[in-house]
This record gives sequence, C-alpha cells and structure tokens, in this order.
Amino acid sequence: MSFLLRNWQSSLVLALVVMSMAFLPIISSGGVGSAFLIVLLIVAGAVGAMVLKDRIAILVLLFGAAHGAVWLLIGALSGKTGEATTSFYLLLAASWLLAWRLVTVLSSIKPKGRGVDVFLRLFIPLLFGAWLLILWEAIVRGAGIPFVLLPPPSAVAARFSNSLPILAADVNQTIFKAVLFGYVVGCGTGFLAAILADRFVFMRRGLLPIGNLVSALPIIGVAPIMVMWFGFDWQSKAAVVIIMTFFPMLVNTVTGLAAAGHMERDLMRTYASGYWQTLAKLRLPAAMPFIFNALKINSTLALIGAIVAEFFGTPVVGMGFRISTEVGRMNVDMVWAEIAVAALAGSVFYGVIALAERAVTFWHPSIRGG
Repeated sequence: MSFLLRNWQSSLVLALVVMSMAFLPIISSGGVGSAFLIVLLIVAGAVGAMVLKDRIAILVLLFGAAHGAVWLLIGALSGKTGEATTSFYLLLAASWLLAWRLVTVLSSIKPKGRGVDVFLRLFIPLLFGAWLLILWEAIVRGAGIPFVLLPPPSAVAARFSNSLPILAADVNQTIFKAVLFGYVVGCGTGFLAAILADRFVFMRRGLLPIGNLVSALPIIGVAPIMVMWFGFDWQSKAAVVIIMTFFPMLVNTVTGLAAAGHMERDLMRTYASGYWQTLAKLRLPAAMPFIFNALKINSTLALIGAIVAEFFGTPVVGMGFRISTEVGRMNVDMVWAEIAVAALAGSVFYGVIALAERAVTFWHPSIRGG
C-alpha cells in the first residue's frame, strides 16, 4: 500500500488505462491499432517510473511516453474533429498524469550548478504551460467545440504567423507608444510625488486619501473622458495609463520610505546627516522592494489600461481596437492571437523588471533566500 501511495500518479495512470480498454476505439470511426500503441507507451512510462531507480532514465521515459502518447492521440483526430470517445479522454488524462509525474520529479531535483538551476527554472514552467495548450488542443478538437466559441491553439498559431505585420503595428501603437510613455511618466511622477509627500506632512495627509479614491475609479469611466480631452490617438491611452500607474507608485513609495528602522535612522542622525543624505543613503535603499513592487504591479496595469482605453476610440490600429473589431467579425482566432501577444508582452515586461529588482535589491532576504 505504501508503495502505491508513493507512486499514486503512476497507479492512477494504470487504472485509467484499464478503464479505457472497455471503451475502445479512441475515436468513433477509427480502429484500435493506434490505441494499443498509445496504451503501450503509457503503461511503459507508468511502470518504468515505479520500478526504475535512475532519475535520468525515469525522466527520459516519462518525457517520451507522455509526449509520444499525446502526439498519437491528437494525430488520431486529424480530419475527424468531434469523434473522440470516452477512451480518448481516459488516455489523455493518463498522459497528463505522466507529464505531472515528470514535473514532480524535475521539481525534486536539487541542482548543484547554476546552469542546471537556470535550466530547471525555465524548463518546468515551459513544460507546464505547453501541457495546458496540449490539453486545450485535444479537448477542443476531440469534443468538436465550435470555432467561434473556442478555437484550438493550432488555429491561433496559424493566424498569428499569417498576421505578423498587423500584430506588429498593433504592438507599436499600444505598447511602444501608449504603454511605455504612460508607464514612465506615471511611475516617475508618482515617485516624485511620494518624495514630496514624505518631505511635507501636509502633502502626505492630502495626497494619500485622494490616491485611494482615484485608484478605485473604473477604467471604463476614465477612458472616454481621456479620449474626449486628448483625442483618439495614443496620447489619450497614455493618459489613462498615467492615471492607473501614478497612485500605486505613490502609495508604495511612501510606505517604503517609512520602512527604515529606528536604529538606522538614529545612527544617521549621530553622523549629523540631513534629510536628503538620509533619504539617499538609507531610506531609498530600504524602500526599493516597495518601489519595485509598484513597478511590477504597474507593468500589468499599464497594459490592461491601454488596451481597454482603445475600446472607446482609437485610429484603425492598436491591440484594443483589433480585439473589439475582430470579435464583431467573428474572427475569434485573431482575438486570441492578440491576447497571446498581450500576454507575452506583459510577461516580458514583468520579467525585465523582476531581473532589475534582483540586481538592485540583491541584499534583501527575499533575494538572498535567507
């Protein structure tokens, strides 16, 4: 019993395989030949993960079995969308459990070298994300879900590759103009306002309550006003981004400037340090985790704000414009392509800020791991 509990994923895989044998074939109009090959791959992966002792051999076997089985499963649907049987879904679940076991084994590795550590940090989330797409593809095609409701990732990828010039123009309009300009101005002015609020008590008492109020304003209420004030081009979207990023930076920076300990402040006073010296050498370094927290929050808020603002008026270019118009035309694959680009851009933006945070706040316990 303890052996089965330690290998519960492989045990469940074998149970699913046994159940699937009662519902063969895997597609309603197909034979059972490919099904037995899929079953053989899955059983080999499950049994090998239970009995093998060498970790490398287990990883190779699990990777080959899980991906080989799911490749054959999806391949069986070629030209036969919507014909998946119960056996198909049971074997799909078994393949996914093998991939889960693969990720579990990878996560248990304690790398000794930095290269292996970096590889695992990148490979594990990539593998996890790839399986989300694999399951999406298999379920949509197997169940025959209508294209207008949910297109498979393969259709989205095809539209993506065929629409690169349009996507590039939308990214340039939304991200490289509205988002970046609004992000830099909003975060910069929020930081400067926080310094003033810290220096002058009356500003802190006046600005922070207003900040809490403005941060609760809905985008759909602010965006049309900004379009009326600044026109239909990217400047009105940048104004929305400035409003959305200003107050998170203000509130986080003010909080961070108060994070320095009393002992450190007393030490600075014993050295006859003035306000600006204490600010530069003690309080700003102590506030850096809070400032970078605001920068990371604003990296996603800026992208969301610019895209939503484009729904309320824009030239015939932009990610928000493309999403709103293509939905009306039922070109759902193009909508998902834009969503994929936005997600990728937001992830890269966030990742760059996170790397900068590690370089600047290397001394912080959250970075050192202590």
